[in-house]
Amino acid sequence: MHQVISSPLRFCASTLIVLALVAGRAGAQTGEPPASTIRCTGEASVTSVPERVVIDLGVVTRATSSQQAAAENARVGQNVLTALRKAVGARGTIETVSYSLQPDYQYPQGGGAPKITGYTATNIVRVTDDDLTNVGAVIDTATRAGANQVERIRFTLKDESAAKANALRLAALDARAKGNALASALGLQVVRVRSIEEASPTSRPLYELALRSSPATTPILPGTIETTATVTLVYEFARR
Repeated sequence: MHQVISSPLRFCASTLIVLALVAGRAGAQTGEPPASTIRCTGEASVTSVPERVVIDLGVVTRATSSQQAAAENARVGQNVLTALRKAVGARGTIETVSYSLQPDYQYPQGGGAPKITGYTATNIVRVTDDDLTNVGAVIDTATRAGANQVERIRFTLKDESAAKANALRLAALDARAKGNALASALGLQVVRVRSIEEASPTSRPLYELALRSSPATTPILPGTIETTATVTLVYEFARR
């Protein structure tokens, strides 16, 4: 579901340019004046309701030896995976994002070689779920099972192509409207579009994360997703 909001008319990067190179030698031979152009930038924003959530959860364990850190991480990690599979069910997916096992160092105050004091094992898994009402429960389930790191929560659309295409279309219309307004104000008429530039549309999730120390489910408010696009048109104009 996409909701279109009015694009902010932040600016019209409209610059009247005399392009001598456009006319080239042909203009010099015929005596025609160089073409006049106006460069207009249009912007648009489309808001959408999130359809999917991606949560990166981690299990971090420390021990005096690498074997102990890895073994403890494997034990706790298996508990977390079992709990997450029950919480997500068949509607979501769980995959490993990264795993690391590295030494912890203590650096002497007076300088010298660092000393290994232990080892840290980190296992990050990614949960993808289409039930946005279940986000807080998934996090609570993972932490109760032993997860001790929440790296990222990201709300997305199942398919962003429609929102991006709509944002581009609206940005182009905004640029065209600005060009027509400038032409009318200057007593000119549009001859043609000489060039089109577009910045790749971007989608940005807007949400609130509230963590509370209470037995209730952790509240996660997804908010909306804003997809923005920018299109720049260079128009060639002539006197009416």
